[in-house]
Amino acid sequence: MRSNFVIEIYPFIIKDQKMNLSKKAADVHSILANAYNTGNVDIVLSMYDVTGILVGEPGGQPLSGNEKFEEAVKGILSIKGKMEIKTVYCLQVGDLAVGRSEWNITDDGEVKISAKGIEVMKQQADGTWKIIVDHAFGAEASLVA
Repeated sequence: MRSNFVIEIYPFIIKDQKMNLSKKAADVHSILANAYNTGNVDIVLSMYDVTGILVGEPGGQPLSGNEKFEEAVKGILSIKGKMEIKTVYCLQVGDLAVGRSEWNITDDGEVKISAKGIEVMKQQADGTWKIIVDHAFGAEASLVA
């Protein structure tokens, strides 16, 4: 009898606190989840262009700059568990892409937090993609702009 098991392979290599970023916009969500699951702030921050904006909490204000991004990332990392991000769609034109995600953090089967987000990504000169706008709760039905 054959046993079923799952092996998770992270599509990046941690090297000197950096990681290989996605060469495809459509892969950014899964790589971002894997970055969060390392628990390492620097690795997560490497996924972002910190000159962009991040809204890390429901109804929160847009944050920009390394210090503010780091503070927001630490807040999400303080929620213990495993992050999963499902890509609902990723639309790309040239060096820009917009993605819609559904994400959650679970711990021992308990959902600690879940949301529907919107992300804008920009291709870098080296061909990799970084997130320039991350609205972690931007697609929630109850959100009022």
